[in-house]
Amino acid sequence: MTTITASTRFDEPITPEVLDKAIERGRNRASVGVRATAVLYMPRLRSLLFSFLDHSAVALPVSNYPELEALDENELHALTLGLGGSALCLDARNMHVSIAGLLSASRPLMEMAASLVAVRNGRKRSSTKSAAARENGRKGGRPKLALAV
Repeated sequence: MTTITASTRFDEPITPEVLDKAIERGRNRASVGVRATAVLYMPRLRSLLFSFLDHSAVALPVSNYPELEALDENELHALTLGLGGSALCLDARNMHVSIAGLLSASRPLMEMAASLVAVRNGRKRSSTKSAAARENGRKGGRPKLALAV
């Protein structure tokens, strides 16, 4: 896993323009990416349960992530959400782990996500797609794939 050092801009003067830009950046970030609303360590399953705004949840086994497996029970219970719900944090170890990164490291979750995206994209309607379907219909249906020999 890649470690990134955070930078701070504590010496930048706060002006109305700087504040407006920061608020706009915050609005843009809030609508993008994975944002958890809660995290709970479940000792019986030795998993972290992340919940989201729509009350959906996902459990990730601690054993799948070396940075989490190194933590003891008390540290796992002390994990919190940070960076607007996009990171899993443990202040005692100065640890901040991307929740999107944890989710993307799970092969079954990524395969499921790819399948769901394909289903959603297949349902999309557009004038281009409709025109192509009509044209293929006039030609007797979808053209057959040419197999390379």
